[in-house]
Amino acid sequence: MANSLWDTTAISYSGCAAQVFFYLFLLAAEFYLLTVTAYDRFIAICRPLHYGTLMDSRACVQMAAAAWASGFLHAVLHTGNTFSIPLCQGNTVDQFFCEIPQILKLSCSDAYLRELGLLVVSVFLVFGCFIFIVVSYVQIFTAVLRIPSEQGRHKAFSMCLPHLAVVSLFLSTGMFAYLKPPSLSSPALDLVVAVLYSVVPPFGVIHKYDECYLLHVTSADAK
Repeated sequence: MANSLWDTTAISYSGCAAQVFFYLFLLAAEFYLLTVTAYDRFIAICRPLHYGTLMDSRACVQMAAAAWASGFLHAVLHTGNTFSIPLCQGNTVDQFFCEIPQILKLSCSDAYLRELGLLVVSVFLVFGCFIFIVVSYVQIFTAVLRIPSEQGRHKAFSMCLPHLAVVSLFLSTGMFAYLKPPSLSSPALDLVVAVLYSVVPPFGVIHKYDECYLLHVTSADAK
């Protein structure tokens, strides 16, 4: 943002490292929170009468803390490993911020394979969370389709679809950015994809329970 406001294209080495750290930290934490939100939606719709017990304030704090702690660990590992690799291919990053794939292009050492290994581990973690989200939504939609009232179904869908859209955009563009073959890489494409997974999803605000679904559950719906 500062570079854009002052029309500069320079950043210090330590600033670049800090940018990578906070970027990865917030990115990972956001995805873990999206996974937690899927669980929250599952409980609200499939276990509505137990929602107050399973999703009390203590459980919410613990899950949020686990998401932030996991994001912090993820960022530390990737940032430390990335900036331990010697760079010899210049100092120009073909992106509007310091991004790991672009930094690895400047490497002149086989040590970048360590970072690729970490990326593979991250992909498996993301895939595990993705499977959890998919399974949760399969059960959610199965339960929603059994709700007899049209108003109840509409309320459930309006609560879930924004979250599902954000998850889909976040995962598809993020995985494409990090896993696409080098032959598909271009400055323009990398820029567009980076905006799609780093800027757009945070604006997809997850709806709060201003009109809590539990208040609209009838005895028939609960069954």
